[in-house]
Amino acid sequence: MAGNSSRRGAVRKTRGGNPTAGSGGRVRRGLEGRGPTPKAEDREGHKAYRTRERAERDAPRDTGSRGRSRRTSDSEWVAGRNSVVEALRARLPVSGVYVAEGAERDGRLREVFRLVADRGISLLEVSRGELDRMTGGAVHQGLAAKVPAYDYAHPDDLLDRAHEAGEPPLIVALDSVTDPRNLGAVVRSAAGFGAHGVVVPERRAAGMTAAAWKTSAGAAARVTVAMAGNLTRQLRSYQEAGCMVVGLAADGDVSLPDFRLADGPLVVVVGSEGDGLSRLVAETCDQLLSIPMVSTLESLNAGVAASVTLYAIAQSRQSSG
Repeated sequence: MAGNSSRRGAVRKTRGGNPTAGSGGRVRRGLEGRGPTPKAEDREGHKAYRTRERAERDAPRDTGSRGRSRRTSDSEWVAGRNSVVEALRARLPVSGVYVAEGAERDGRLREVFRLVADRGISLLEVSRGELDRMTGGAVHQGLAAKVPAYDYAHPDDLLDRAHEAGEPPLIVALDSVTDPRNLGAVVRSAAGFGAHGVVVPERRAAGMTAAAWKTSAGAAARVTVAMAGNLTRQLRSYQEAGCMVVGLAADGDVSLPDFRLADGPLVVVVGSEGDGLSRLVAETCDQLLSIPMVSTLESLNAGVAASVTLYAIAQSRQSSG
């Protein structure tokens, strides 16, 4: 029957209509001011973004010399207000700082804002849930910083640096040193006493994490750290290149003050905190040096032992030069 609005498919018309229906009204207003939608590879939560990140991590990088650098497998997060402030003060290579929505603005957060503005670091505001996800559930206090993967040089590049400087190579190699703070301390000493770089093994050893960067007090930005797939093989390669390889050992054959070959091409190998040099590395060394101690019960950790040795070598080189 004509005009029967109760039949199936009929639409009842109101006098004023619905101003929020269709493409106008509420729908149009909801789209205003949002700008263009970012590309999929630019949105952190998208699969395309993760694919691009993996491709960039795995792509070969040009070191400016031999082009055989290695990169750590992933970025690292520094979580917590004090930790982020300390990381920025130590000039870690922070790529971005993330603040949770509604985070309380205290003195530490205001200092972070000032530091990132001074250094041109990106500052992004995210939800607390997103910050929880990115930091793996760490106690972030509404603040976290992202440190990119470290680009390791090839060990042979350290020889090139010495040759370019017109100096006999001085390289520090670490054998199974697992504490990143010890690695950072060695890097700092290497910078202070003129070493041309530090070599770390690829496996069972500390890498250039945020903790190592912080302990180096900024020296990691000036000293090249290289990664060796096999430390023993790399030490033999250094020997073939004309370097003398000496290892630090409590029962070394030569006392450090009696060492007379410090002015030549030299590689100093420092062992792990508890076990010292591994057997193969010790057998590969041309000579084992000991640091004289007042008490036989005392020992030095890897960072301090490297610092003492590099100081003695620097003094010997200065007097002979």
